[in-house]
Amino acid sequence: MNDSSIGLVVLNLIKESHMDCCRTRQYLYTRRDALRSISSGFGLLAFAGLAAAQDVGGSRAPGAGGTSDNPLAPKAGHFAAKAKRVIFLCMAGGPSHLDTFDYKPDLISADGQSYAGRGRQGARLLAPPWKFKQYGRSGLWVSDLFAQTAKHADEMCLLRSMHTDVPAHAQAMLKTHTGSFQFVRPSLGAWSLYGLGTLNSNLPGFVVINPRASGAGTQTYGSAFLPAAYQGSEVNVGAAGRRGQRADRGQAEAYPNIAPVHLSEGAQREQLDFVQKLNREELRREGGDDQVEGVIGSYELAFRMQAEIPEVIDISDEKQSTLEEYGIGEQASDGFGRQCLLARRLAEKGVRFIEVTQGGWDTHRNMREDLERQSAAVDKPVAALLADLKRRGMLKDTLVIWGGEFGRTPYAQNGDGRDHNHKGYTMWMAGGGVKGGMSYGSTDELGYESVDNKMHIHDWHATVLHLMGLDHEKLTYNYAGRDFRLTEVYGNVAKGIIA
Repeated sequence: MNDSSIGLVVLNLIKESHMDCCRTRQYLYTRRDALRSISSGFGLLAFAGLAAAQDVGGSRAPGAGGTSDNPLAPKAGHFAAKAKRVIFLCMAGGPSHLDTFDYKPDLISADGQSYAGRGRQGARLLAPPWKFKQYGRSGLWVSDLFAQTAKHADEMCLLRSMHTDVPAHAQAMLKTHTGSFQFVRPSLGAWSLYGLGTLNSNLPGFVVINPRASGAGTQTYGSAFLPAAYQGSEVNVGAAGRRGQRADRGQAEAYPNIAPVHLSEGAQREQLDFVQKLNREELRREGGDDQVEGVIGSYELAFRMQAEIPEVIDISDEKQSTLEEYGIGEQASDGFGRQCLLARRLAEKGVRFIEVTQGGWDTHRNMREDLERQSAAVDKPVAALLADLKRRGMLKDTLVIWGGEFGRTPYAQNGDGRDHNHKGYTMWMAGGGVKGGMSYGSTDELGYESVDNKMHIHDWHATVLHLMGLDHEKLTYNYAGRDFRLTEVYGNVAKGIIA
C-alpha cells in the first residue's frame, strides 16, 4: 500500500468515524485513568476479566449464548422455538379489516344507516363493496380482494381483535414496531436479533425491504439503546426498469457498490485492516463507544457481504414459473412480487428477521379504486410466498405476518372511504408454530371495537417473541440504570393460537 492510498484511507476514516481533525483533544485525567493507575492497574485488569466473562451490564440476552466478540453469533433462546425466522409483511397506512379479513354480515345489512355507536355519531355505515367467501377446510371468511391469499386459509390465523393506543399513522407505526410511540425504543427486529443472533455471518441478521414506505422513519427498524449491530439493514427493491435496474435480472437497488472496482480482495482486506486498527485505537482511547463499535462491525460485515449478497439479490436464476407465480412481470404486482421473492431468498440464507413494506393503504376517499389497486399489488405475491415456503419445507419454522398499524371505521368518510380506527382491526400470521385455519378474537358486530380475546400490540409482541423461543419478560437490556424490554411492563402470550 503506497502513501497516497494510506492517505485516502485515513481521510475516509476521519469522515466515517466522525473524527474531527480540527479538534484539539485534551485528554483529562478521567476516572478510568485513575483506576488504570491505582495499584499498577491490577484492579482494572481483574474487572475487565470479570466483565468479559459475565458480560456485565446486560449486554447479552439472559440465558443466551454467543460471545461479546461477535454479537451476531447464534444464541439459544429461553426455550424451544417454533419459528426460526420472521417475515413481516408490513402494510403501511391502515388497511381496512372490514373489506379484507373481518367479515361482518350486520354491517352489510346496515349499509347506509346512521351510525349511533362510538366514534362519529350520525355518520353513515358503509358495507364492503366486495363479496366475502369461505375458504379451505376451515371455512375462514375472506374478501374477494384476497382471493389468491385465501387459498392458504388453512395455514392462516386471523387475529381479528387487534387494538392499539393511537389512531395517528406515524405514532401507531412506531407502536407496532417498537412498543412505544413516545420514546425511542429498539424495534421488534432488533430485539429478535439481540436475543437470538443470526444464522448467516455473511448477511445482516435483520433486513428491511423498502422501509421508507411506512412513513415512520428509521426508528421502525432501529436499535435505539441496543448495540448498533442489531439495527436493520435497508434494502430497496423496485419494479424492473426503475433507476437503471435490469429487467432480466431484477437486482435490488441497495448496495450498488458492494464490490470495489479498483481493488483486489487482498488489497481491500489490507486497507480494511488498517482502517479497523485505527478504529480500535479510537475505541480504546474513548473507553468504549457504541457508534465506533457499530462502524467496526459494519465494515467487517460489508466485507463479508461482497461474496454473498450479489447472489442473494440476483433473481435471474429463478425459474420462469416462479417469477410468474410471484406476479413478477405483471404491472400490478411486479414491485411487491420482487420484494416477497427476495424475502424468501433471504430467509433461505439464514436472515433472522425480514420486513417487507407496502404503503398506500390510507383510504379516506376513493376506497373502491385505491383498495382494489393495493390488494392487486400484494395478493398474488403473498400467496406465492406462502406456497413457496411450504413447498420448500420452510413454512413450518418461518413465521409470516401480514398487517398494518391499525384498521378503518365501519362508517363512511368522504362518501367512499373510511377513517382511522385503532380500537379494532385484523392482522394475520401463518406458519412458524401458529394454528392454521382459525380466527382468534373478534370485534363487535359492526367491526368498530375489539370485544373478545382482545390482543393489544404488547400481547402481539409477546406472542411473536414466544414463537421465536424468547420470553418477553426475560428478554431485557440494562440501560440508564434499569432493565428495558420490548413489552414494557405489559403483554400476554396468546397461547390459544400456538400449535
